[in-house]
Amino acid sequence: MAVKGTGPYNPKNIFAKILRGDIPCKKVFENEWVLAFQDIAPKAAVHILIIPKKPYVSFIDFTKTASEDEIAGVMKAAGQIASELGLDESGYRVITNAGENSGQEVPHFHLHLLGGQPLPPFPV
Repeated sequence: MAVKGTGPYNPKNIFAKILRGDIPCKKVFENEWVLAFQDIAPKAAVHILIIPKKPYVSFIDFTKTASEDEIAGVMKAAGQIASELGLDESGYRVITNAGENSGQEVPHFHLHLLGGQPLPPFPV
C-alpha cells in the first residue's frame, strides 16, 4: 500500500524498527549516516536498501530538512556500497520513491541499489 511522502514521521515503521535493532537485517554497510542491508524481496541479483539513520519520511522530507553534510553522506555511501559490491564495472541503478504516486511503501526515506545483472528498461 502506497504511503504519503509528507507528514509526521512514524517511529513504528519497519525501517525505524530495523535501525533500533528490534528487527534483524542482513547488514552490508554502516557508517555515521546510513545503514544498508539486503532487501528481503529482491528485484535484482543485488538489491540493497540504504536508509539514513535519522527519521525522514521520504526524499521530499530528506531534501527539505537534512543538512548538506547528511545529504552528501547518504549519496557518498550509496556510491561506496556499489563500489564495494563490485558494481562499478557492470553498472547499477539507484532509485527512491517519494509519495503515493511513486508507490512508496515504507514511510522512511530509502534508496534501492539494484545491480548484478542486466536490468529491464526504466519505465517512462
